[in-house]
Amino acid sequence: MPEEQRAELDGITLEVIHHGFLSVAEQMRRTLVRTAFNPGIYEVLDFGISIYTPELKLIAEATGIAVFLGANDMALEHALRHVGPENLRPGDVILLNYPYWSSAHTYDAVLVAPVFMPEPDQHRLVSYLAIRAHWRDLGAKDPGYVLDSTSLHQEGCVFPATRVMKGYEFDSEWIDFIRFNSRMPEIVLGDLNAQVSSIRVGEKGVQDIYARYGSEQVEATIEAVIAHGRRLVQRRLAELPRGSWTASDYMDDDGVSEDPVRVAVTITITADEFIVDFQGSQDQVPGPINMPFGATVAMVKNIFKSLTSPDAPANAGHFEQLKVIAPEGNLFHAVYPAPTFTLWTHMVATEVIRNALAQALPEVGASSAGDEPGFMAVVQEPLTGESFVISNLEGIGWGGTPSHDGASAQQNPCETVGRNTPVEVLEQKAGLFHESLQLRPDSGGPGEYRGGLGIRRVVQASRPGEILSMKKKTLTATRGLAGGQSGANNGFIIYPGTARERRLRMQRAPLSIGDRFVNLSGGGAGYGEPLDRSPQDVLDDVIDGYVSEESAWDTYGVRVRTGNILELSPERAARPGQSGAKAARPHGNGLTPPAHGRARELGEHK
Repeated sequence: MPEEQRAELDGITLEVIHHGFLSVAEQMRRTLVRTAFNPGIYEVLDFGISIYTPELKLIAEATGIAVFLGANDMALEHALRHVGPENLRPGDVILLNYPYWSSAHTYDAVLVAPVFMPEPDQHRLVSYLAIRAHWRDLGAKDPGYVLDSTSLHQEGCVFPATRVMKGYEFDSEWIDFIRFNSRMPEIVLGDLNAQVSSIRVGEKGVQDIYARYGSEQVEATIEAVIAHGRRLVQRRLAELPRGSWTASDYMDDDGVSEDPVRVAVTITITADEFIVDFQGSQDQVPGPINMPFGATVAMVKNIFKSLTSPDAPANAGHFEQLKVIAPEGNLFHAVYPAPTFTLWTHMVATEVIRNALAQALPEVGASSAGDEPGFMAVVQEPLTGESFVISNLEGIGWGGTPSHDGASAQQNPCETVGRNTPVEVLEQKAGLFHESLQLRPDSGGPGEYRGGLGIRRVVQASRPGEILSMKKKTLTATRGLAGGQSGANNGFIIYPGTARERRLRMQRAPLSIGDRFVNLSGGGAGYGEPLDRSPQDVLDDVIDGYVSEESAWDTYGVRVRTGNILELSPERAARPGQSGAKAARPHGNGLTPPAHGRARELGEHK
């Protein structure tokens, strides 16, 4: 853009145009949420929406799952390379779910659409839209989720950038193909229509921006916004420490064997690059935890942006200094026909990256529980007998930091805005009756700054079906910092209190009416020595039910009874500044609170 044209763009107009694109993305988001058929979209918010220039530069995105948003970049590139942008016409919509191109598993369906200006300028391409959402079924070998596939071809129908809509009309043959290859065709086609509706809203919004402000001002705005993003990241990158740091951990298994799977990363920060290298990780494995490279890049983008531009709406300029290394055939660069369905790998890897960063940046904090320990149910509709799938993302404890305790019952950091499914929806839609839902006492890792607490959920089935435990980190501990200790691990107990009781990792089990399960999400690790935690904070934790009286004494050296501090242990009392107990503080209105023993994982045994 020539300087004289760029100078004509005043700051107010620039902000209005920029926020116009952000508003269009938000309108697309609201349209999708209001029209989707499956709760995974309208409750859990399992989607990502992005707007691009004709040169495939990210302009704006709606609030969504960060790893979906980041993966849209590579999905769009592959879709256009396969179809050829010169072959697209107004109204066309492309469906892509080939994992190595779409950068996710086969049920995360990406729709891509061009935006052309209407008459009399209808053949001028001005934008691309991409919208990714999780579908419920595309004919994979198992309903719900595939936990033990050994090939892509067990994971459902594959669409390698297929034009399902031509000139604003669905291709009826492709619609029939989807209908007859899904166990839940009405829900899947309903979500397809919801995504198309969102695209049409986005198309109209982008056209309106160009029509109102003209191409020169709009393109100058986009150029300026991306350049600002680039400068913002460059400044922040220059402030970060320089060097290389390595960390590693293990996933429970790959879903096929019992062998743990190594995840390793080396982070290198230079004056002008942030390099994340996965070459130390295991090669791709027989089971479905292999990451498409685009999904790996998307995961890293989330962490990189949180360090360099956390408060700015994302655009292409924010990621130019990021470099991700994972050789083909590595766990983080799956190649055909490697299975990729259960991508919990990025949950564990997110914490490994944070563990590496924390060596140089303690403010990153101690480990979270390092998983997304939810569950999924496949049940039968009582009236129709048809299958219905519902899922729940379970919150975990985050790690303590040098300045505060970890947050409790939050989504894994890479799930960002993902939500748990409301109890009312789980009960009404799937017959999963909740006996209890609570924070897990003593699950947060002890420390001067305690880790956040996980969740304990007890559920009884009122419909027959199947339950899927969705966890890949139940065996290895979280990592504390500066003397902080690990939090409780994730877990899942099926048929508690019966002769059939057992623990599951990422596995499925049948449910009959009356069967019960307990879902346990882990706590974050602690930061700092537990004996350095303020006795008053320990007292508050006991009163709030976060820490038991036993743990207050055994771990923190603070004896608490009936809402008062009675004494400090000799070890604590000998530490500087803690020669004796603080004055007892009555609890609330003086009523004696219940004593909290260490929580049993079941607790309902009659």
